[in-house]
Amino acid sequence: MSTNKPRPRMAVGITGASGAAYATRTLASLLSRGYHVELVITEFGRRLILDELGEQPNPDQFMSFLTERYGSEVSRGELTVWSNKDLGAGIASGSHRCDGMVIVPCSMKTLAGVAHGLSRSLVERAADVMLKEKRPLVIVPRETPMSLPQLRNMVLCAEAGATVLPAMPAFYQGPKTLDDLADFIAGKILDALGLEQDLYQPWKE
Repeated sequence: MSTNKPRPRMAVGITGASGAAYATRTLASLLSRGYHVELVITEFGRRLILDELGEQPNPDQFMSFLTERYGSEVSRGELTVWSNKDLGAGIASGSHRCDGMVIVPCSMKTLAGVAHGLSRSLVERAADVMLKEKRPLVIVPRETPMSLPQLRNMVLCAEAGATVLPAMPAFYQGPKTLDDLADFIAGKILDALGLEQDLYQPWKE
């Protein structure tokens, strides 16, 4: 009998709201912790990565893209990239073991789809699975100002059991670069998923 423990799994959705660095930093952090990350990038999420990071890696190149950006520790994990159209993917089923999910950044369109259980895409369906199976779901909306429908959709997600974690980096940790701000949000995401993080220093009295 094999004694090898299966890797912990986490799903990550990247949509078209601004904040590509939040997404890639979170991905790299999970992979460096040895997670098997199941990644879904929407069409506008891919455009976001190109617009904000200057690259649009193919699915089979995404691991090397992250390794080049964040270092060799990323290779401790495993990465599966799913098409957002593939509603037959494992993470679309509640019987598929996945420890949680984060949507970072989360567009207002995706937020609305999750809030109302539409499951029009794999990102939305996987999020719906997390809610129905009572598994952690972290939603990182990036929009300002917020309209009343958007605020109500965030409330609906929170009432359904999601953690709504707006991309609002703090400054008490003394950030000096944009990467420091991305580290803060990624650290907050790890906190919300119940994971230890060392990406930023917690507030000290």
